[in-house]
Amino acid sequence: MRHTSAQAPSVVDRVLDVLAAFTPDRPALTLSELSRRTGLPLSTTHRIVGELSRRGALERQEDGQYRVGLWLWEVASLSPRGMVLRDAAMPFLEDLYEATHENVQLAVLDVPDVVYVERISGRNAVSIVSRPGGRLAAHATGVGLVLLAFAPAEVQEQVLAAPLRRYTPKTVTVAEELRRVLADVRRDGYVISDRQVEMVSASVAAPVYGADDAVVAAISIVIPATGPDPRSMVPAVRAAARGISRTLGAPRALRQPS
Repeated sequence: MRHTSAQAPSVVDRVLDVLAAFTPDRPALTLSELSRRTGLPLSTTHRIVGELSRRGALERQEDGQYRVGLWLWEVASLSPRGMVLRDAAMPFLEDLYEATHENVQLAVLDVPDVVYVERISGRNAVSIVSRPGGRLAAHATGVGLVLLAFAPAEVQEQVLAAPLRRYTPKTVTVAEELRRVLADVRRDGYVISDRQVEMVSASVAAPVYGADDAVVAAISIVIPATGPDPRSMVPAVRAAARGISRTLGAPRALRQPS
């Protein structure tokens, strides 16, 4: 990441740039590649990588390439929107998967994207591009539409004011149309996203509430676009979302009958 600001990047900026250089398609990088990707001098990159390796944030392979280390995973596991949320959700995600044998996902909002906290996939389930720890644009995904619908108004306006990426011909990329979709999600309490990310799949998503009754996550089931009617999946997805909300102590979920 090359900084365009007149102010020189701080040490923290440089360290984060090195870590951000790793991507799902390039999980292992040489020192020279890290230098090129970050725009940092090779000597600076060498010093930062050395410190990160000593702390376990990076690991050096026998071929000289570096990968993200386990220490970062340990730190990330402390996030309440990560492993804590995942642990509360897993029993319900597993039940939903066992009932359907379709892809089941849990995600949180990190504007303008969603970050997938967990995914359960079956051998015969439709292939999807999401992965745990991965990101997709919120406006194009079922979980993202749910999270945007219940996000603060200023967050919604931030997304609506920006260019909306088109993944498929079905992706909603017009702000006013997206605004109507979000209103429908708030009214219905769920969304069916039809072929917005890939033409082979559709998803059904519902909100997960936390102890303060705010939406903290969303779950979805992803099915083949030519498979069963997505509406038939709505009760199961909403029931799983209520179960997770109840585990998290959401007052509205606790008031609802099991």
